[in-house]
Amino acid sequence: MASFVALAIFTFCLFCLVSCDAASEPGNGFSVELINRDSPTSPFYRPEETHTQRFSNAFRRSIGRVHHFNQESSSVFPTTVESEIFNNQGEYLMKISLGTPAFEILAIADTGSDLIWTKCRPCVECYQEDAPIFNPKASSTYRDLSCSTRQCRSLSERKCKRNQCHYSYSYGDGSFTVGNLAAETITLGSTSGRPVALAKSVFGCGHNNSGAFSGQVSGLVGLGGGSISLISQLGSSIGGKFSYCLVPFFSRTANSSKLNFGSKGVVSGEGTMSTPLIRKNPDTFYFLTLEAISVGKKRIKFPSFSSETIEGNIIIDSGTTLTLVPEEFYSELESEVESSINGERVSDPTGTLSLCYTVESDIKVPILTAHFTGADVKLKPLNTFVQISESVTCFSFAPIRSGAIFGNLAQVNFLVGYDLQEKTVSFKPTDCSKK
Repeated sequence: MASFVALAIFTFCLFCLVSCDAASEPGNGFSVELINRDSPTSPFYRPEETHTQRFSNAFRRSIGRVHHFNQESSSVFPTTVESEIFNNQGEYLMKISLGTPAFEILAIADTGSDLIWTKCRPCVECYQEDAPIFNPKASSTYRDLSCSTRQCRSLSERKCKRNQCHYSYSYGDGSFTVGNLAAETITLGSTSGRPVALAKSVFGCGHNNSGAFSGQVSGLVGLGGGSISLISQLGSSIGGKFSYCLVPFFSRTANSSKLNFGSKGVVSGEGTMSTPLIRKNPDTFYFLTLEAISVGKKRIKFPSFSSETIEGNIIIDSGTTLTLVPEEFYSELESEVESSINGERVSDPTGTLSLCYTVESDIKVPILTAHFTGADVKLKPLNTFVQISESVTCFSFAPIRSGAIFGNLAQVNFLVGYDLQEKTVSFKPTDCSKK
């Protein structure tokens, strides 16, 4: 689950509504507006929280996210539309509607998982929630899926009861959902105002849900590469293309980002750089190949994760805030960054990050370049340093023992496009507040 298990994640609320006509015509595109959870316009905004508290919460979830990626990689399974995304301390939230008549829910948008699910009545065991719970009996288009369906068989673990497919899905932070795999009409809303209904979409009707879910969040929308994700279910209607543009964390000039599908998800034009998208098992995650990171003119080679190949050695994830790299590589990277900065070092008030300075030092941050295969992505200071409090700013990279994740702070003010047909991920420097 990309959003709950991350060191620091952004929360996006995607107000997605997709019309049948738009979704059924290949080449049509749509976008959803994304809103930072921590902005005053977000439904999750808590004025009593300090800047430091918000980051501390996000960083803690990022650590759990690392466990999620490592577990999923070993198949762990415990018992043209434009959309608005809201930043929720590292979680991306989107509004979708289920059923007939349509029942609106607020769900986490997660590029690190596949299943679309929501809490359903009767809810045998559920986390406390302020919002109403979906009642499948009130919908004329709801139906349970049998165990013989392709979608049921695609689950790594499932159970059959009276020929009904029952799923169990868990995340790295211990959160989980258990319920019926079902088909239902899912409605997404675009910024154009034209709703799109996706008939017979596969989702999880969760009757047993627990974990680190917010009281206003009713479920999750999987945007990964697996067969039951929203991206895969949209299929040929979006041509395997989607993109997003993330505004800076705690932006004061604009509070919304965009998630784009289909023709509007194409990233091209001057300044666009593309790198191969590597598909691995599991196909949920989006892997890239990072060859090195440069600090100024100093190039630091990225280590291979195996003796055979370095392809697909890092996951790009919109749900993890920090960029996480192997420990030895991080040590060399931090040392080089530190040697390039004159400033007063201090401790991170959240107790998470290693390289921090006082804001009063007026430090000059070096330009870092992420050298992906075929794409040299220049990271500006807002991509590599994050202001933790009024007086402290920290290097937004962190060490992990295994794996690597290119997080969302590094992706801020880039139009990031995924083309699953051409198997590429593209980066285009963009002022996302004007996108």
